[in-house]
Amino acid sequence: MDKLKGSQRKYLRSQAHHLKPLVIIGAKGLTSRLIGSVDMALNDHELIKVKFGEFKEAKKEISEEIAKATKSELIGLIGNIAIFYRQHSESERRKIKIQ
Repeated sequence: MDKLKGSQRKYLRSQAHHLKPLVIIGAKGLTSRLIGSVDMALNDHELIKVKFGEFKEAKKEISEEIAKATKSELIGLIGNIAIFYRQHSESERRKIKIQ
């Protein structure tokens, strides 16, 4: 997947607006189990929100690590919520169409 353009990021943020966070970062922080949960959610949904219940002061760094570990794109940070996108590898299972 190529690096997303600004207009594509804006479109994805608008698509994520109504979504509820699927993963919540708690007291244990960034663990392999959390990465696995984010990875599974990205496989199922392509576009997800992750909420920071803890570690709010390090949300930018943690979000970048999650994006790197899951080979996804960090679309944005809004408050204590990070938005991630990863295009599904199988074209027939893709839910979101980006120009």
